[in-house]
Amino acid sequence: MSLFTALDHAGVMGINARNGNYIMRYNPRALFPLVDDKLLSKQLALDNGLPVPELYGVIRMLRDIRKFEKIVEGKNDFVLKPVHGSGGNGIMVIGGRSRDRYRTTTGRIVTRDEMAHHMENTLGGQFSLGGQPDQVLVEYRVKFDPVFDHVSYLGVPDIRIIVFKGVPVMAMIRLPTRSSDGKANLHMGGVGVGIDMRKGVTTHAVVGTSPVHEHPDTGASVVGLDIPHWQTMLEIASSCYEITGLGYLGVDLVLDAELGPLMLEMNARPGLNIQIANGTGLRHRLTYLENLDLKDMTLADRIAAGLEATNRDPRRDSVASPTA
Repeated sequence: MSLFTALDHAGVMGINARNGNYIMRYNPRALFPLVDDKLLSKQLALDNGLPVPELYGVIRMLRDIRKFEKIVEGKNDFVLKPVHGSGGNGIMVIGGRSRDRYRTTTGRIVTRDEMAHHMENTLGGQFSLGGQPDQVLVEYRVKFDPVFDHVSYLGVPDIRIIVFKGVPVMAMIRLPTRSSDGKANLHMGGVGVGIDMRKGVTTHAVVGTSPVHEHPDTGASVVGLDIPHWQTMLEIASSCYEITGLGYLGVDLVLDAELGPLMLEMNARPGLNIQIANGTGLRHRLTYLENLDLKDMTLADRIAAGLEATNRDPRRDSVASPTA
């Protein structure tokens, strides 16, 4: 069997198909700012009762940097995040402080001047989509659930769920590694682990395109991990369709040790590596759902439809990286 035939059999969707058949068709361009702007996304989620990390403050312009110490007064840990950033660029996670020095979760010491310089760069658009002038969110640092202690290096794992017209169709957990500098970023060397949509249990893992069974730093198995609060995560992800109107989106969630599932951000152009992590493609599931009348379905009905869509998968095969 040729590689093309194998990928087609597995239902692997490439970038052109994703863009033409789903993003352009189901995501009106006018709605993109609802998810590209993280401050707007957070407010939208709060207005609709979805749980998100607490916002401590916003640095909107250079003169606001002098307000920073007031914003983080009494807080030993927090996160700085570009409002229009992508791929984790520009995010600084502070895990401790001593007077005018801060310590990132990777152990780097940051002075007050270095912190100000980082915010200046963020405001100038160094980390934003298209290099546009930006703002800085200062928010709660997630304390990841101890269930992930043995399969994560320094950073916080996150769960990506692809949602099609309100139906959760595929999910993975992204695990930080030493290579990814403690970030849940697959392009930097994080571990992508597919999740059984019915059970909320991890099934298949990769680093890049290479299948793995253990975390490269801890040696612990990443397959067979039971994700707590799985049903709640599906409900949060499904609800993001209703609050944005975007028919094809990725919803990123984290699991806090005390607060439970939190919606981190949404993406109108979710990547395709989730197929590699799951060892199967998206196309069969999406085709099945396109032939259903989803308009009047309740949230519970949409989740059930997503679980039924997984039955359209062929036998799991090794999936190569989709690029076109």
